[in-house]
Amino acid sequence: MDGHIVVMGISGSYEMESSNGRLLELVLGDCRTAGAEAFVWDNEKTPLPMVGEEGCWSHPNVKKFKDKAESADAFVLSSPEYHGTMSGVMKNNLDWLSSEQASGKVFGLMSTLGGRTNSNTLNHMRIVARWVHGWVVPEQVAIGNVESAFDESGQLIEESIRNRVSGLAESLVTSTVKLRR
Repeated sequence: MDGHIVVMGISGSYEMESSNGRLLELVLGDCRTAGAEAFVWDNEKTPLPMVGEEGCWSHPNVKKFKDKAESADAFVLSSPEYHGTMSGVMKNNLDWLSSEQASGKVFGLMSTLGGRTNSNTLNHMRIVARWVHGWVVPEQVAIGNVESAFDESGQLIEESIRNRVSGLAESLVTSTVKLRR
């Protein structure tokens, strides 16, 4: 791989032990295998205030989030789908992300659903990424019936889905390198 790539994972869940958190950890592990450095913004340890609430603009976690986003070359967004869209946690995280941190950077998108698979959350996150001038890779992952998607050790059961996660990571890292040229 040409150059050092840093990938920031942004979860739409507070707990990394959730299905969504496990999925994010899998793709970030694949990014590391592809040669990138990867980390997750931990919503549980460093929660962001709601945009617009009193004192939010000077909140120390906001500065940390923006600094981490600025240092990243690429992002992976992974959100559970609630009522046909991304979670409130994901939306609030993205509300703190601006073109100052994201312009020209690559985004990968994933979603988890309790029911049947659809692309609503992926499409909504794609719009936000485009709005902050990001580049979204065409590979994406949506896992329906997520309660039965992982085994006891936290690994995806279906090889085809696991391959799509790996493909997303490879595309994210490769595209980031290409855009840097």
